[in-house]
Amino acid sequence: MKNTFKTRPLGQTGIEVSTLGFGAASMGNLYQAVSDEEAKNTLTAAIDVGISLFDTAPRYGAGLSERRVGDALRGLGKKEYILSTKVGRLIKPDPHADVTQLRHGFATPMPFDAQYDYSYDGIMRSFEDSQQRLGLAEIDILLVHDLGVDTHAERDAFYFMQFEQGGYRALEELKTSGQIKAVGLGVNEVEICQRAMAIGQFDCFLLAGRYSLLEQQPLDDFLPACIEHGASIILGGPYNSGILATGVRHFQNPYYNYQPAPQEIIDKVAKIEAICVDHNVTLAAAALQFPLAHPAVASVIPGLGNEKRVHKTVELFNQVIPNQFWQDLKTAGLIAQYAPTPESGDAS
Repeated sequence: MKNTFKTRPLGQTGIEVSTLGFGAASMGNLYQAVSDEEAKNTLTAAIDVGISLFDTAPRYGAGLSERRVGDALRGLGKKEYILSTKVGRLIKPDPHADVTQLRHGFATPMPFDAQYDYSYDGIMRSFEDSQQRLGLAEIDILLVHDLGVDTHAERDAFYFMQFEQGGYRALEELKTSGQIKAVGLGVNEVEICQRAMAIGQFDCFLLAGRYSLLEQQPLDDFLPACIEHGASIILGGPYNSGILATGVRHFQNPYYNYQPAPQEIIDKVAKIEAICVDHNVTLAAAALQFPLAHPAVASVIPGLGNEKRVHKTVELFNQVIPNQFWQDLKTAGLIAQYAPTPESGDAS
C-alpha cells in the first residue's frame, strides 16, 4: 500500500518535496556493484511507497545513477516526482578507465572520468549532459556539487571564483528561463553555503551529515541564516556515514564521516543507544526523524541501495517515537537543549 508522505515547500519556489526522499548515490554502484535489475526494483519500490523526491548526480558512477534514475522516472507523469541533479563536474570519456576497480568510490562499468568545471560554460554543459543521460527534458532542482575546502583544499579559492564569476549566472539564467525551478548547493560543509549566500539567492542546500543526532552546531548560525535567506535544507547523510544506522552495541567497526569512528563518537552513540533501549526506539529511526523537526529542513534523503532498504527505511521513518525519548536525550546532554524535536507521529 502506498504511503502518503507529507510534503514541505522548498524555499520560495513553489515546489513541494516529500519529507522522505531518495538519495541515488547507490544507484551509481557506490562501493559495490548493483545490477540493473536491482536498481530498477529499488527505484520502483521507492516510487510505489510514495517517495517523490529523487536526487542524483553525474559523479555517482560516472553517469550510471543518472541513467538509472531517468529510466525509472521517464514513464511517470511530471507531477509525480521532483528531480534533483548536480553540476560542477563534466563527465569525460576515459578509454583507459579500469572498470574492474573502484573509482572514486564507485564500482561502475561506465568508462568515464570527471573534470571539475564551475564556469558559466561548464554549468550549462553539465546541465545539458545530465538531460541527455537522464533522458528527461525537465530537471527541477540543480545543485552545485562539492564546492568548498573539504573537496578542493588549496584549489578552493579558484573554483569558488570560477563559480562566482560565471557559474552562478548560468544558474540564474536557467531558472529565469524556466528550464529549472530551484538552485542550490550539494555539499558536506556549512561554511561554503554561508559564502554562497553572499553572492546570490539560493533556494536550497543539500547538506550531508552536518545536522544530525550527533551534530547540532548549525542551530546557532547556519539554520537561522537559511530561514532568513529563504533557503530550505535537504538533509543527506542522516546516519553520519553509517554509525547512526548500525549503532555500536552490536557492530564493531562503525563509520563516521566516511572514516572509522573516533572513540569519543563511539562513546556518545553508545549513550544514545542506551536511551533508545529504554524507550524501545530504533536508533536509525531517531536519526532519520530528528532533523525534520527543524523548520529549515524540508526533506531527509538517506541512501537507499536495495528494495529491502526502501521498505525498512519507510518503517523507520514511520516509527512512533515517544516525546520523552527526546527529552531524555536533552537531559543527558546528548543533543542540544534548544534543538527542535519531533512530536510523536510528525515525520511522515
